[in-house]
Amino acid sequence: MDFNALLSLLTLPQMAVSLAIALLAGFVKGATGFAMPMIMVSGLGSFLSPELALAGLILSTVVSNIWQSLRGGVSEAVQAAKVYKLYIAALLVMILLSAQLVVILPQSVVFLTLGIIVIVLASYLLIGRALHIPDHHRAFYDLGLGALSGMIGGVAGIWGPLTVAYLTAVDTPKKMQIKITGVIFGAGALMLFAAHLRSGVLNAQTLPLSLALLIPALLGMVIGQQVQDRLDQKKFKRATLFVLLVAGANLVRRGLF
Repeated sequence: MDFNALLSLLTLPQMAVSLAIALLAGFVKGATGFAMPMIMVSGLGSFLSPELALAGLILSTVVSNIWQSLRGGVSEAVQAAKVYKLYIAALLVMILLSAQLVVILPQSVVFLTLGIIVIVLASYLLIGRALHIPDHHRAFYDLGLGALSGMIGGVAGIWGPLTVAYLTAVDTPKKMQIKITGVIFGAGALMLFAAHLRSGVLNAQTLPLSLALLIPALLGMVIGQQVQDRLDQKKFKRATLFVLLVAGANLVRRGLF
């Protein structure tokens, strides 16, 4: 790893804070199964440009979600993917298309957009309400919400919370939800990686940062998985979402001022 390249992008204090954010994001991912991109884009975006924050989270998101998606075996992952094929297809197409907006939009617009997205999604999950979607409307919601998740994912690197909310809304059984969440996150992460290679966000200059953050992110995920059974999940998730509300508000502040 080229440390000189890293230090050309970040100061030493910024690098230390970035590693700590990745460790925290990995821990939350291991303990709850989601929220890594939200924590990383909110935390890194507090002192880095939107493009650099996105580049930093990409490899951690890819590797952690592939790990999560394959824990139950390849055949089970394929079976789960067939049930939500429309959602996954819409998600992937919109990630690829919307990722190109990151390098076009002004930084203030990106910061403001990311902040609002984080605040809205975190607030929604804190309220804990979910719509109950009947089976005969599933195809419509699969395509519509999959596309919305993908649009958010391409610009902000975040599609987990809306996906989790939707799976809850359609009364997905717990075992199936664990499987399909891993599959959707893993497929989306791979598309995000490809899309930002194309957009230029992930390049020879930013790849060392993404690689550096991968190590603490995976370490945090291992720790999170080990302590998962000892945690009060409801309280832990609520505390995490309150932190995200503060981080989202900070992004809005950067966008406005």
